[in-house]
Amino acid sequence: MTATHNAGRGPAIAGLGITEMGKVYGRSAAQFAADAVRRAAEDAGLALSDIDGLLTSQGVGGGVGLGLQRDLGLRGLKLLSEVQAYGSTAGAMVQYASMAVRSGMAEVVACVFADAPLKEKGSAGAAYAGPGRAPSGWRGLNAAAGIAGANPLYALAARRHMDTYGTTSEQLAHIAVAQREWAVKNPLAQMRSPITVEDHQASRPIADPFRLLDCCLVSNGGVAVIVTTAERAATLRRPPVHVLGWGQSHPGYPMRRGSDFGLVSGAATAGPEALKMAGLSLDDIDVVELYDCYTFTVLITLEDYGFCAKGEGGDFVSSGVLGPAGTLPLNTGGGQLSSYYMWGMTPLSEAIIQARGEAGERQVAKHDAVLVSGNGGILDHHSTLVLSPHAHA
Repeated sequence: MTATHNAGRGPAIAGLGITEMGKVYGRSAAQFAADAVRRAAEDAGLALSDIDGLLTSQGVGGGVGLGLQRDLGLRGLKLLSEVQAYGSTAGAMVQYASMAVRSGMAEVVACVFADAPLKEKGSAGAAYAGPGRAPSGWRGLNAAAGIAGANPLYALAARRHMDTYGTTSEQLAHIAVAQREWAVKNPLAQMRSPITVEDHQASRPIADPFRLLDCCLVSNGGVAVIVTTAERAATLRRPPVHVLGWGQSHPGYPMRRGSDFGLVSGAATAGPEALKMAGLSLDDIDVVELYDCYTFTVLITLEDYGFCAKGEGGDFVSSGVLGPAGTLPLNTGGGQLSSYYMWGMTPLSEAIIQARGEAGERQVAKHDAVLVSGNGGILDHHSTLVLSPHAHA
């Protein structure tokens, strides 16, 4: 039997490393990355020398790249690359690592993201302000109109959805409130004080229709995962989390009239592809960990995955279905809105914790299938994973 068809070579996540997270100063992104990989290897019960593949990703602060191999003292790697698809990168790295171990290209692949944009005495807004270069071309037209950074562009997407389907700010508030309810139960979360819809509506405007509580946190830290074969993972320290299915989609919407920008995201393609590979349907999914740079990102992803019909996301999220008392456990660690912001590693890390059954007070009783999303750019990139504590039958 070839390696590609050998069930023992099915991919599994065997290690998870999470550094100190949030307002942690005095460390570079590269130092966070190295720490995260060491923690992931220790979590799996592996030596660093067991790693023969390394995929790296960095945030806005930069500093994490191929040099991490030398920082960690890794030798003779069979796979080494920097990966960049913004918030969809974490899911993509696990997909590439899964293909590598399944084919036999590599045996133990570390995937790591780290960033350190926060500076002591500096604001979160300043961390993502950028170097202030004068934009040119189409971006110059955006800047001339006052559209700079992610906030106003995602706000345009949300406003288009609102104008098309009648979605309201109050409905988006229910997402923020439900995720904060989960964060209260998460000792790793940065924000653990309960909030209400009224608190959301009273929070300061950021970019219409977004208020402060619609927007994700900014965090310093690093997260790494170790992907290996199911056969090897079964012999290691932690319960394996099997990667049953995956998919990507990169819509490439032009920013002009006639596109589906703000109405349909890459989740509409990547989600069904991942479920098909896993041999599952939405009815089989127990836990959902979605990329939530904004509340709206959660809403459109839920629609595009098919948890509700297109245009009905507002009614769906405000129906009480989310949160610890709801029927759809979503972003059970608090997500990027309330827990920590490590791009796609935020939903991925919580998915692993839930699939292992190690989430403590916030643990979901049934966690046989976990759906994970990553979203990058301004709804430009999407990755989906289906994870499970059980291997394919």
